[in-house]
Amino acid sequence: MKKITSFIFMMVLAVMALAGAAQAGERAGAFSISPFIGGYVFDDNDQAYLRQNRPLVGLRLGYNLTEHFGAEVVGTYMKAENKVTDHQNGVYTYRLDLLYNFMPHSTIVPYLALGGGVQTINYDGPNSDDGILDLGGGFKFFMSDNVAFRLDARHIFDFYASRLTRDYANNWEYSAGLTFNFGGRTHKAAAAAPAKAAVAEPAPAAEPPLEPVPAAEPTPGHYKYCITLQGEFDIDRAVIREENKPEIAQVGEFMKKYPTTTAVIEGHTDNVGSYNHNMDLSQRRAEAVMNYLVEQYGIDRSRLTAKGYGFTRPIADNATDEGKQKNRRIEAIIDCAFDVQQVQPPERLCMSLMMDFDAGKADVKPQYQAEIAKVADYMKRYTTTTAVIEGHTDNTGDAAQNMKLSQQRAENVVNTLVNKFGIDRSRLSARGYGATRRISYNNTPEGRAKNRRINAVIDCVIKK
Repeated sequence: MKKITSFIFMMVLAVMALAGAAQAGERAGAFSISPFIGGYVFDDNDQAYLRQNRPLVGLRLGYNLTEHFGAEVVGTYMKAENKVTDHQNGVYTYRLDLLYNFMPHSTIVPYLALGGGVQTINYDGPNSDDGILDLGGGFKFFMSDNVAFRLDARHIFDFYASRLTRDYANNWEYSAGLTFNFGGRTHKAAAAAPAKAAVAEPAPAAEPPLEPVPAAEPTPGHYKYCITLQGEFDIDRAVIREENKPEIAQVGEFMKKYPTTTAVIEGHTDNVGSYNHNMDLSQRRAEAVMNYLVEQYGIDRSRLTAKGYGFTRPIADNATDEGKQKNRRIEAIIDCAFDVQQVQPPERLCMSLMMDFDAGKADVKPQYQAEIAKVADYMKRYTTTTAVIEGHTDNTGDAAQNMKLSQQRAENVVNTLVNKFGIDRSRLSARGYGATRRISYNNTPEGRAKNRRINAVIDCVIKK
């Protein structure tokens, strides 16, 4: 038993060492194989003739019905030792367990388990076949997309008499092992990108993968125009209503007028229904809008991408009917590579100001006045607009200091717009995000330079 305890301890240390590279998590439709070792504690009262703590080995074969619910067939083997005779008898258990995974997208996935089956003890005479129920849970520590270290504990009710209400033993099982996942549907939402985008760069060993940034995040050197289509769909359907078509026409006419543009059509839902159902529904609705743009406005399909996000990106509180309505929406994110001053976007504009700051400082250098002038000229031309100036940093230095520094840089750009270009301060706000919204990896000087940026997100508050 000491060897097993030492082995489990070494496995825990290995998981902690690999935690920085861990990925998340459970996938619907995935199969799993989970070998494990551990110990079994027999009831000291009802099975006092057996030594309490015995080593065991086992194997679990699982399938994820959804990201939250899974089922496993479990088999274990150990040797039960008689305290008086020292005679050892083989013990086999076979059971079916149902699992509920909490936080299935996390690196650490806690779960509860409930199941039942049969325990067979091979005596010299007739074998003993007992019915068992198990209740417990554990944790899965994902070291990669497909491999997790697993700790598990179960309370085993061993009904060793013919009547369930008569005699049973309270036994315990604990184990550690590995889980290997195969197949399944990925839950990771790919970052919105125009068609024919370059293949995403792989994550360096010391950095977690890039997370999707908000859709309005501009590609360096580009601008993004965001149109929110709030038209309702019929419940559980993806057919475009007649009254929604004029809003979609804004996207079609805009892309016809500017043939160098590409667009991502995003579908979003409220939180009524399951995660998987809403992901599928939002994808079908986004594809319906994309197909309408192709068929009715002649937009080449290569310029369009459809992406469903389900209820993962709410813009309002789902606790109210009004909030649910706002969350049931289609977003058209149009990527453009031309002078912003020549174009009036239908609803929102996001431009990236590629500005360099001295390390640890927030002073705006004189050579970047022309970049800031782009925002000022646009806001002067369209006087009903407001803007949020976002500050972003790389990951060099302390996280709290980076948040403070990015806020100071954003505020200094706001001050420049007010003091140098005469934009009313009431139309501007500053927000610092530190290193929390990377658009590139921080392992190269070029990547860090991309992450040190200022974004101007401009909202048209009155439609004309």
